Amino acid sequence: MGAHIEQIRAQLLESCRVKQSFSDELLARIETFAVRAAEAFAAGRKLIFFGNGGSAADAQHLAAELVVRLHADRPGLPALALTTNTSVLTAAANDYGFEQIFSRQIESLVERGDILVAISASGTSPNVVRGVEAGARRGAFRVALTGETGGALADKVDLLLNVPSHDAQRIQEAHITIGHIACSLIEQIRFGEKT
Repeated sequence: MGAHIEQIRAQLLESCRVKQSFSDELLARIETFAVRAAEAFAAGRKLIFFGNGGSAADAQHLAAELVVRLHADRPGLPALALTTNTSVLTAAANDYGFEQIFSRQIESLVERGDILVAISASGTSPNVVRGVEAGARRGAFRVALTGETGGALADKVDLLLNVPSHDAQRIQEAHITIGHIACSLIEQIRFGEKT
């Protein structure tokens, strides 16, 4: 017992360091995301999240915060994750290939003015990239949560929220932090609740 305490402490410190290294520019882009999302909700539009693996879990988590609530008792907000319908996912993968599992849904569900939130630590997942491309064709405002470089998504989105790290664990931890901050601000902007 206690042989790994220093490793645990080092990982916690690195997680904190990454979040504390967010530039003022990145903070401003997070604010822009929250404001644009609140405006989209006010206009009757929706937020759509998607990603693979841990990012799929983050997509579902953040959609739930908006549909149900984060802090305030308020009306539900129209948000969804493209990772929850196993029939659609497996049919699209079977009939069109795994690279099309998000783009096929986006072609069906996204309307002009909706906001797409692509989540990918690397920014290079082919199915996420194709989803963003489909979103561009549908007139969506495209946001990406990525690692430092933004990968292939960097030039395909309207707003890049790129965490200053190359470590997938630290990037994913920062993504959920950014998501919680954005959801809190969305509630405040949309409903006037201080959180």
